[in-house]
Amino acid sequence: MPQTVLITGCSKGIGMATANYFHSKGWNVAATMRKPQNNHPLNALEHTAIFPLDVTRQESISLAVNSIINRFGQIDVVVNNAGYGAMGPFEAAEPEQIQKQINTNIMGVMMVTQEIIPIFRAQKSGIVINISSVGGRMTFPLYSIYNASKWAVEGFSEALTYELRPFNIQIKIIEPGPIHTDF
Repeated sequence: MPQTVLITGCSKGIGMATANYFHSKGWNVAATMRKPQNNHPLNALEHTAIFPLDVTRQESISLAVNSIINRFGQIDVVVNNAGYGAMGPFEAAEPEQIQKQINTNIMGVMMVTQEIIPIFRAQKSGIVINISSVGGRMTFPLYSIYNASKWAVEGFSEALTYELRPFNIQIKIIEPGPIHTDF
């Protein structure tokens, strides 16, 4: 039986490229996005299904995870990719902008991970891959809110590695540098 990967934020960019990569390796791909489109290119791929998932809404996460397990029978890997980057001088940032960045890039990663841990514990294995950024290791002018969110992902991931290792659950971090996306 092929392994199954759940990937957040697959509408474009890194998420869509990751879905295509796992598909090319013969995996079942659960590609998630806030607003699934019927004409999305991933719909044409065999062993790939698109599920609605908004990482800022717990009920959306739970529903997506349950739907994916019902469709594919299991989840072996989660790629927490959904995110975006707020840019501009911090002093001009509205509280809503700051909260949106935190809710998407930090809370989204945490809530998806928290939802999958009991499943991975029951399976006695699993891998969580958190897409961070080189901005989680060094800072850039005008990206203070984004940098803060990615530094939080780094710290969360590193601490969780020790917490989940006894249960055969691995935590990985990927730190892309500048790449060509809509970001």
